[in-house]
Amino acid sequence: MLWPCLLALISDPLPVFRDPNAAIDLRVDDLVKRMTLDEKVSQMKHKASAVPRLGIPAYNWWNEALHGVMQGPYSTEFPQGIGLGATWDAPLMHKVGDTISTEARAKYNEEVRKNPTAFEMGIDFWAPNINIFRDPRWGRGQETYGEDPYLTSTLGVQFIKGLQGDNPKYLKTIATPKHYAVHSGPEPIRNRFDAIVGVQDMYGTYLPQFEAAIREGGAYSIMGAYNRVNGVPCNANPLLLQKILREEWGFKGYVVSDCGAITNIFADHHFVPTKEDAVAVAVKAGCDLECGGIYPSLVQAVKMGKITEKEIDTSVKRLMEARFRLGMFDPPSMVPYSKIPYSIIDCQSHRELALQAAHESIVLLKNDLNTLPLSSKIHTLAVIGPHADNAPVMMGNYNGTPRTTTTVLQGIQASATKRGIKVLYAKGSGVSDNNHEPVPSMRLLDPNGREGGLRAEYFANKELKGEPVLIRTEVPDFDWGAGSPGPKVPVDNFSARWTGSIVPTATGPTTIGFTADDGVRMWIDGKLVFENWIEHAPMRSSVTIPTVANKPLAVKIEYFESAVGAVARLDWSTSDAQPYKSALETAAKADVVVMVLGISQDLESEGLDRADLDLPPVQQKLLEAVKALNKPIVLVTMNGSPLTLNWAERYVPSIVEAWYPGEAGGTAVADVLFGDYNPGGRLPVTFPESLRQVPEFTDYSMKGRTYRYMTAEPLYRFGYGLSYTTFEYSNLRAMRKPGGPWEVFATVTNIGSREGDEVAQFYLSHTAPKFTAPIRELKGFRRLHLIPGESQTVRFPMTDKELSLVDADGKRVLVHDAVRVFVGGRQPAGSDAARADRGSVVSVELADPAGSR
Repeated sequence: MLWPCLLALISDPLPVFRDPNAAIDLRVDDLVKRMTLDEKVSQMKHKASAVPRLGIPAYNWWNEALHGVMQGPYSTEFPQGIGLGATWDAPLMHKVGDTISTEARAKYNEEVRKNPTAFEMGIDFWAPNINIFRDPRWGRGQETYGEDPYLTSTLGVQFIKGLQGDNPKYLKTIATPKHYAVHSGPEPIRNRFDAIVGVQDMYGTYLPQFEAAIREGGAYSIMGAYNRVNGVPCNANPLLLQKILREEWGFKGYVVSDCGAITNIFADHHFVPTKEDAVAVAVKAGCDLECGGIYPSLVQAVKMGKITEKEIDTSVKRLMEARFRLGMFDPPSMVPYSKIPYSIIDCQSHRELALQAAHESIVLLKNDLNTLPLSSKIHTLAVIGPHADNAPVMMGNYNGTPRTTTTVLQGIQASATKRGIKVLYAKGSGVSDNNHEPVPSMRLLDPNGREGGLRAEYFANKELKGEPVLIRTEVPDFDWGAGSPGPKVPVDNFSARWTGSIVPTATGPTTIGFTADDGVRMWIDGKLVFENWIEHAPMRSSVTIPTVANKPLAVKIEYFESAVGAVARLDWSTSDAQPYKSALETAAKADVVVMVLGISQDLESEGLDRADLDLPPVQQKLLEAVKALNKPIVLVTMNGSPLTLNWAERYVPSIVEAWYPGEAGGTAVADVLFGDYNPGGRLPVTFPESLRQVPEFTDYSMKGRTYRYMTAEPLYRFGYGLSYTTFEYSNLRAMRKPGGPWEVFATVTNIGSREGDEVAQFYLSHTAPKFTAPIRELKGFRRLHLIPGESQTVRFPMTDKELSLVDADGKRVLVHDAVRVFVGGRQPAGSDAARADRGSVVSVELADPAGSR
């Protein structure tokens, strides 16, 4: 891609680093030895500077691809990570990763064509999130594949392989599994938190999926977490970054810090006294790239003798090797991915894959009285709830922008129209008691009284000083991420001022809020109503004031962005004088009511954990009020973490878990409701009955956590999910060829009347281990599609790896005891095979299968 640029800027007669046929290590060594210390350090920050004399263009290492390409206009958006986890479909994960990387390369190729000297569209992706979802309160659990190391490892490896491609010389993109390693909240204190964990839990729960990502997935990058682990910050932790990652697992790629985490080393963890000490200790430990702004202090750290230039060379070589492996220094004709056209983004096959993923992610939690699929005799269907026609909630977080999003209401309307069914709609309530709407639904006036937005002035500094570099009229409703708000506005260290008027839509109490990353302050009618003028993750400030409908309020908002992500979003909410009135009137006219409820990014996200697991009270009351009409109800939930749906489980006949299902989620939900698709998703995380079943959030011991160690019976177990058909398991057997490993076989038969997907799950339980061990563990799974009457035999290997346990010293050892093997469509109930869900799980016990080794 950079070949013409290099030819023009380099006068040497073909230096080694320009020779595409030379070995990469020789090319890297040749390039780095030509760089000055300042030039080397300039490559170690996430926005790497150009080195014109060497033909090195500027490059933004930061991009996101959790479930679609985050940067740039438009991308195909798949279900949020937890929804992808619910598919239990490893081949699908490879296809999703491959599709995302194809669209990434298409965007990158277009940017290179337009500007070959500076690349904002990076193809190093800070995904997937393979932390273990150990606590249901964690706000970022939605990004993960769930609570199980084996499921997370299997899906994560395939996603990584899809992202990075299979070319023997070039990487399609670079995957960066995160957050290494012992990391899953609490969010508000992550920058100073010390995760204390025993070696057995660390090696048995928190590390296996990262090891798989490196050894099996070949991930070429990895991101360190914010917190400390047993006293040492993750990004300055030689045990994690050197001994385990490089020496034990053989990792050859580069390590990047989470954003701002190097500053945390001295400013929040107080692990070292100064920023020069922090950058030195991080690089020495093995953190090669910083997302943030203090690695430039490495130059001074060298002068102070805290680190050597040779140690910096090690990191720079790793970074430059990554860019070589991406093909950035070779002619486009040699890089196969350079030919991917921009037109492939959001193509028909990609949209179809998004729908397939959404279909497969849906979990049927309850279906009494065969309420679903919906009867063809229905004349009128009511769709009620704050998520029914809510496009933003379909995405979860860390998402790109799809061209189109089908909401649940839109999906139901399209499907119902074909069936001659009338659809009525009422929102019913907000998402929460503190619900707020994007401000576009209010009238905004500029200082001259013209409608369409507020006057925005942007400054190329954080202090709102000097003349604005950009002036325009707009609605403050932005998540710029790592991008710039517009021409002449820097990506970091800028500020903005919005002025004009807000025209309320109702008389009564109105709450006006602003979500900002970083600082914000607001004046209404000349009075300062709130101020949060510090650096922080996205955080909402608000004020509630009396308003009169259509009477303008003068408003001034000031904002600054420091580094990393940028968010500026105005919102509002009003009190409903007659709560639920329109919803109840709508429901009363219908034969069946579909309630679309749940939580949202405003209640769980980066920086925001959940205080409880219930539906927000305003939605629970809405659900109960509609149920009192004695109409058949189907509850569809959207959420990224478990909900304690105890009341609904007791009184609502059908419950469908849809997660945050991506751009095609509305179509997928409608297909399930009307029976055009038979749901086959399975829970990747336990739904407890209440937080009483969950240990203290800050306790990183696995005792009592997740299905592997939990003794109480939850509301819905890990691996659970229903179908519109019935599957039967039989003929479970464990066999071993002489001198070879054991293999487990079972026959799965669709004995129902519909075709559908079944997820065959293989669990292993040690009956008498000599040390603490999981009660049961997933050791294999396979998603099958069976027509009525069809049988398939599933086979699972039971090698030393599957039979081994991690002991109290963190060592994986073979244990000579009896093991119980379970294969079925869900997790076995406790250790009692007789309670194994009416034949859906079959089991066999083997006496010391490791004994013959």
